[in-house]
Order: sequence, then structure tokens, then C-alpha cells
Amino acid sequence: MRVAVDQPMPVQFDYRYALAEPPLVGALVLVPFGRREVVGLICDIVATSDVPAGKLRHVSAICSACAPLSEAWIALAGFAADYYQRGLGEVALPALPQALRDASRWNRLFAVEERFRLRPEGRAQFPDALPARASALRRLAEALGEQPSLGLSDARALHPKASATFDDWLARGWIERADADAGEAATPADPVANVPLPVLTDEQREAVDAISRAQGFAPFLLHGVTGSGKTEVYLHALAGLLGAQPEAQALVLVPEINLTPQFEAVFRARFASLADGAIVTMHSGLAEGERARNWLAAHTGVARIVLGTRLAILASMPKLAMIVVDEEHDPAYKQQEGLRYSARDLAIYRAKQLDIPVVLGSATPSLETWWQAEQGRYTRLTLTRRAVAEAALPSVRLVDLEEERQRGRASVDGLAGPLIAALKARVERGEQSLVFLNRRGYAPILSCDACGWVAGCPRCSAYAVLHKPERALRCHHCGWESRIPKSCPDCGNIDIAPMGRGTQRVEETLASVVPGARVLRIDADSTRRKGSAQALFSDVHAGEVDILVGTQMIAKGHDFRRVTLVGVLNADTALFSHDFRASERLFAQLTQVSGRAGRAGLPGEVLIQTRYPRHALYQALARQDYVGFANSTLAERRDARLPPFVYQAMLRAEGRTLEAALAFLEEAAAAFAPLPGADRVTVYDAVPLTIVKVFNVHRAQLLLESASRAALQASLRAWQPVLRSLKGVLRWNVEVDPLDV
Repeated sequence: MRVAVDQPMPVQFDYRYALAEPPLVGALVLVPFGRREVVGLICDIVATSDVPAGKLRHVSAICSACAPLSEAWIALAGFAADYYQRGLGEVALPALPQALRDASRWNRLFAVEERFRLRPEGRAQFPDALPARASALRRLAEALGEQPSLGLSDARALHPKASATFDDWLARGWIERADADAGEAATPADPVANVPLPVLTDEQREAVDAISRAQGFAPFLLHGVTGSGKTEVYLHALAGLLGAQPEAQALVLVPEINLTPQFEAVFRARFASLADGAIVTMHSGLAEGERARNWLAAHTGVARIVLGTRLAILASMPKLAMIVVDEEHDPAYKQQEGLRYSARDLAIYRAKQLDIPVVLGSATPSLETWWQAEQGRYTRLTLTRRAVAEAALPSVRLVDLEEERQRGRASVDGLAGPLIAALKARVERGEQSLVFLNRRGYAPILSCDACGWVAGCPRCSAYAVLHKPERALRCHHCGWESRIPKSCPDCGNIDIAPMGRGTQRVEETLASVVPGARVLRIDADSTRRKGSAQALFSDVHAGEVDILVGTQMIAKGHDFRRVTLVGVLNADTALFSHDFRASERLFAQLTQVSGRAGRAGLPGEVLIQTRYPRHALYQALARQDYVGFANSTLAERRDARLPPFVYQAMLRAEGRTLEAALAFLEEAAAAFAPLPGADRVTVYDAVPLTIVKVFNVHRAQLLLESASRAALQASLRAWQPVLRSLKGVLRWNVEVDPLDV
């Protein structure tokens, strides 16, 4: 048999087998590899091998309890490996949950678990029979009351002595053992039975009908303004699919983990009549055991809807019949470590491979997707109005900071007078406001005016960010942390001061300029603990917050019903970025955060502080004119020969010195020239990254570009053996279709 293992090699390895059960392609096996044993994936069964018979090693074990991965899934992993220039094992094995990649956990993972359910006698007795202070017992009883059946492992997570407790409750007749498949009853024909459905707008109905009529591979771009009800279109389309095909599965992708609780609640409420376990989530924030159970539910077809972040695109779903990618433009869909894949692009490929529809939803589609729709390759479905009849798009007002200064209207620590006045007016009316600043911490720089010293990270070529509440300087690149010095380390001056502002400083300023306002900050610092983000967002939805301050975490996907004002700070920095995608990202970001205002019928307003109010991007934003912005930006890209009109790849190298990294790239570039197809590829000079040093490692990159995707792929494929033969750097990687250039 031919087995793929998780090693940086573009080959599979041959093994003998002498097992009782015959091996199947797609099965997981334990094989000796060097001096250790690793889990691998059977990719092929072959009669002969190039390896001499005496050197062929035997398979140690096979995971017979897990159904083999399908040929379609292996083909998907193979495509990803080929396109993104990695080995098959580097794609297939990391896509599996950790529990499946550890053979010592196979028996425990596939053991039939005892399950218990509540009897009517127990439902009547529990409230009075349990001690008032026995919180763990009460949690256990509540879980039994809320679920059709409860597994012993989940019960132990609620109460450490759950097994003994269940024995006691069984003896009392309060609970009973449930069959192993008690939670897997057949799904009713109507997956939304007895659930009141909202009335669709004409545009929503047309979109749902178009998706429902689709036969075979059908890529749709659902372009809808913020608040237009794109999620409702997804829900109706999925309800039609699951009702018409009793075993069909659907995959719904969202860009960030903190959006999954909100989506999961909506989906569970809508599809309440589906069997227990029919809706599962899949993202990196799950505990390993839960992720394994959810993956297996998808793999066995028990899960009808899988809701997840980018890693879910590689979930095994044998009955997959529709894919939805929400906020398809979001950069979070591009993996930045290991296999640098785009979940959106793989979603389109997987839909084509399986001959099923795929829906890409966004208020600000990526220019690559917009161009495909303009060419007629994707069907564009448009939602031009908000779904709530009385809700209108917010008005956008540009606050000219230079004009404010010239007129003598002083700002307070970066907050202009018009924004402060608008915030106070909302607090007085009992409405909520949102202040957006995509920079966490208190201030990005701590400096000394006397000698020019600036606090920097000793391990990175970056400034250390001041975090005032924690009294710390922190590097956002490597995690280095230090106490704030009492005086300048260079000259001893005690008047060191912060420069610029982050969300912590804005939070502090708002508390002083809007007295009595309840201010809440949501960013990566305030949501470090598991579940903290969901708790904070719940406070906002409950109306316990007057002003919400945050980064991009609050900018998309959240339905804040009481927010009527959005203030945007410090957006101008993106206008001068060296990255040609910066303006596209800024427009999308500002459109998304603006869309949080006025969603429930109250008039919404957006105030953007800027020194360049006449910039074309801001003018298009004020007109709510994504189409005009997209078409003009595409024209610029065409003239400049930039994606989507050319294809790119990036070779990055990391070395102990910058000279070593650059030397490696220059040697690689010289070796590229004679390769097949290289004459159709432009190779640019090797340059350092913007943040050249991270954690004492120096980084540089080499950009390749071609008008032919086939020529670029062919040359990259021929280049791989050459790159592996080169020495002198710690690490290198090739990224296809890079987002950061």
C-alpha cells in the first residue's frame, strides 16, 4: 500500500500489510517511520513497489473503526497539495482532528459511550430533591433536561462524580439508559417544522429561488448591503436543500471564531427540528475532544450542517450538497502558516469537484470575486435594501480634522468635537454608539522627547506597544513583555510619554469626555479568556453598554440592534500603505463597521475622522458606492498588471541574519531562470519584509508574477527540488496567491 504521512516531502511511502482486515484507500494506519511510529493515510493499493522487498516495512495497525475517507476528499487534499506546493501528507493529516492522528487514542475515541436521558419522574422530582447549594448537581440535571440524551464524558465535564451520581439517579428511577443512537433519530422531512419563518423581501426571494433552482456546479455571488438579510437567504436555501434531500449535508464558513456563537444560535433556532447532533461547529477554539466528535459527526453523515472557520473547508462530508462562504472577502480565509491555502478558493474548487452550488456572500466582495461575476463566471444576486422595512443605510459624514484645527475646534485626545457631541446625544437618547479603531493597546509608541528614545522590542524590528492597564510594554509580534520604565533608559528623563492611541486610550478618553456613559472595550486583549468575547457581546445586545470601543472584532457580522452611531478613528494610515490591496481592505472594513449602525429602524449615522475627506475612497464610501469603487479599482489594477489580471507567488526565507535570507533568495532566483515556463514568469528582486526581524529571525521575500497561472504553477513545481537542495536559512516557504505583498 502507498501511505501519505505528515512530512515535508512530495512523495508517499510504500508498506507491506499482513492484517486480518483488508486495507482500503482512505483508511488511517499506524506505520513505522524512521525510529518512531506515525499515523498515515492510505492513498493507493499497489501490487508492486520500487522499494526492494526486503526493505519494505509492515503496517503496525489500521483504524478500522473509522470509515475510510472518500476518494473525493483525497482528491481535494491532492489538489490543495499540488496547487499550494506541499506534500499530500502535509495537507491531509493536519486536516484531521488531533485525536485521529494519535493511534493511542483510537480505542477511546471510538468506544461506544453510555448515554442517559431524563424520565418524567425525574423531571418532576429534580427541583425539590437536589440540595440548594449543589450547583454541579443542578447543572447536570439541567443538561439532562435540555438534551435528548447526555453522554457520560459530557456529564463528567459538568460534575466530576457524574458516574456515581447517575448510578444513584438510575436507582431512584429519575433517569434511564438511552440507546447509543438515541440522538441520531431520522430527520423529519421538513427541517424547519413548527418554526415561524420571517417574510422575505422580493430581492431575498429571488436570490433563494435562484439558488434552489441550481443544478450541478453553480457559483453565486450574493452581493447585499449590510443588514440586507444575507443570512436569511442562506437559511432559506439550506432549508430547501435539507428538506428535498434527506441525507444532504451543507457547509457554512464564517471568517472568525467569535462569529460562530452568533451563527450557531441562529441556525439551531431555525433548524430546531433536526436531530440532536445535526448541527456542529468546527474551529480551532474547540477542545480537542469536542472537535474530534464534531468531525466524526460530519464524517459519518450525522451532522447535516457544519458551521466553521477556514479549517472546516477540509472537513470530511460524504454527502456535501451546498457550500456557503459568508463575508467571502475577508482576509481571515487565507491561512498564513503551514499550508497557506485560501478557504474561499478551495470552497469554489470543492463545489466544482462535487458538482454542487456554492454561495459567496458579502457587502464588499473581493475584487477577484467581483471580476469573476463581471465576466459572467459567477451568477450575481443583489440585495440593495435592508431587510427590516423601516431600516435604511446609515448616512456617512466625513469629519475634516484639518478644517477642525483651522477653525480652532480642539479635539480631545484624538476625538473631534463633532464626534464627541454625537456620542453625548446618543447617550442622552438611550441609544448605543460604536467607536472603531483598529489598533489595540494604549499607545503604539512610548518615547522620550529629550533624547528621542523609543521603546522597542529587543527581539523584533518593531515598537513595543504600551498597555497602560497592565503597566506593561508588549510586542504584538513575538509576545515579549516588560514593565514600563520609570524614566528614559538612555538619558534618565522622567517625562517619557505615549504617542498615538489604541483602544485602551480611547476607552479612557471616552470615560472622561462623555460622563456617565457605560463604555466597553472589545479587542484581543479584553477577550483572551475562553468565552469572554461571547459574554461581552451579550452585554452589548442586552443594552448594558452605551459606547462600544473595539478593533475589527466588532466590525463585521454582529447585529447590534441599538447602535445608531459609528465613529471611525485613524483610518488614514491605510491610504499610504505599500500593499496594493490596502485600499480594498480599508473600503471593506469601513463599509462593514458602518453597517453596524441603524439596523433596527432607528436612523444611523457614521462619522469618519480624516485629513483627506476628498480622497476618492472616502467619497465612494459616503455615496455607499461599492460598484463604482470596485470598477475604478479594477481599472487601476488592469493598467498596473496586478491581480486579478496576473497571478502571483511569494518565496519567503527566514535566516539568522538578513544577509543570509537575501542570499538564499538570490540563489533561488538564479536557479529559477532555466526552469520550464520561467520565461513567462517575472521574478522581482529579493527585499526585506516590512517587519524584517521577528523573534530574532530575519525575514525577506521574493515575488514571482505571471499572466499565465499554468506557467507559474509548472515553474513552481519544477523549482521545489531546487529549493530543497539550497542551504543557509532556517526556514523557507512558497505562498501561492499571497494576500500580503
